[in-house]
Amino acid sequence: MSDLTWNAELGDQITWHWDNQVRARIDGLTDDEYFWEPVPDCWNVRPRGTGTAPVQGGTGAVTIDFAFPAPEPEPFTTIAWRLGHVIVGVLAMRNASHFGRTPTDYMSFEYAETAAGALAQLDAEYATWTSGVASLGEDGLARPCGPAEGSYAERSMAALVLHINRELIHHLSEVSLLRDLYAHTHRKGN
Repeated sequence: MSDLTWNAELGDQITWHWDNQVRARIDGLTDDEYFWEPVPDCWNVRPRGTGTAPVQGGTGAVTIDFAFPAPEPEPFTTIAWRLGHVIVGVLAMRNASHFGRTPTDYMSFEYAETAAGALAQLDAEYATWTSGVASLGEDGLARPCGPAEGSYAERSMAALVLHINRELIHHLSEVSLLRDLYAHTHRKGN
């Protein structure tokens, strides 16, 4: 076990999930699936000025619905919203805080107007995250993640990487499940 490196183990965990469970399942996502609202009053990514959420974020032609704090019960969210959350809140903001990406947040991000655009954004942020984590090495994993992580500032970068891996695994699994639900409710003849 003397050859064990935690950086490689943490990287392999998310890379295996990405390569074997997630990316192929969301490849070819259509715009109809991306914006599909399976129940009334979903939070979505939608053309600017058309949402019903108390706050809409983003600077482009489309915005993401949200509110802080979220209402109770929390609104059901679409594939577009969930991908927007992963791209911005899980990856892009962390890439900006830790790996040199241009700063961004839910209010300044330019959300994709298409499913293909969102997948391209996801791929780019994922690549930045995974190469950034790899660049940390063993010593970098041990250092505190710092003030960008708020009350978790003193936690190690390894703890942050584990958290982001969990977030990616569960949110992208939700996207896959919604895609399955769409396929089963939009069969020809239904």
